[in-house]
Amino acid sequence: MARLDNKVALITGAARGIGAESARIMAREGAAVALTDLDEEGVAQISAEIVKDGGKAISFAQDVVAENQWEAAFRRVREAFGPVSVLVNNAGIAPSGAHVEELDFEDWRHVLSVDLDSVFLGCKYGVRAMKQSGGSIINVSSIMGIVGNPGSGSYNAAKGGVRLLTKVVALECAQSGYAIRVNSVHPGYIRTPMVIDGVESIAELQGEQTPEEVLDQITQRHPIGRMGQASEIANAILFLASDEASFVTGTELVVDGGYTAL
Repeated sequence: MARLDNKVALITGAARGIGAESARIMAREGAAVALTDLDEEGVAQISAEIVKDGGKAISFAQDVVAENQWEAAFRRVREAFGPVSVLVNNAGIAPSGAHVEELDFEDWRHVLSVDLDSVFLGCKYGVRAMKQSGGSIINVSSIMGIVGNPGSGSYNAAKGGVRLLTKVVALECAQSGYAIRVNSVHPGYIRTPMVIDGVESIAELQGEQTPEEVLDQITQRHPIGRMGQASEIANAILFLASDEASFVTGTELVVDGGYTAL
């Protein structure tokens, strides 16, 4: 039996990287998946790929910081596949790389909005949608929600907020008697377009190293000796979405090649 048979998953930020890979893996494990992103064409391509491979998938554009689009998203998925039982709050953006003393306030607010406010909205409407029949909410945080990193003040603050918000929502669901598990996943540096684009931006901003040199330094920080792959994070998300994690809530699953163990 597939690990996600009879489950319906809504995945944000699913046009590429961890979101896209999570959608592929969940569909292969039997879930009906709904992919959303600002990149409507990108999620449409991933959705079409899943359907071609025999899976169930739909896709549509969603601005995760627009509150009025969340209720509509859950309704659209329910009409296509039934009630959502898995929500993956994955949408996010990278920081500019500027130090706090030079960080523009609007840039700060933009990262906090996309990386933290969207998770709050997802949890708010996810709990409302799942409280009758239960489910799993998985918030994609980062190792930067656990340890600091110069030039990532807004990102660290947002991902740290996701970490603690996750615990609060998990406790509130348990206290209310809802069969909803809420957990966060904390990837190390993963070879995704967002990380590569971020490295290029940092290298350009600092002007002291090439992107390849920055990537090499980042790789060396992982005791396992390499950066991670999107599939390795998607498999962690799959576990939390499945009934195998029925006793797991309010926790943080760190998948970082040993980065935070140093």
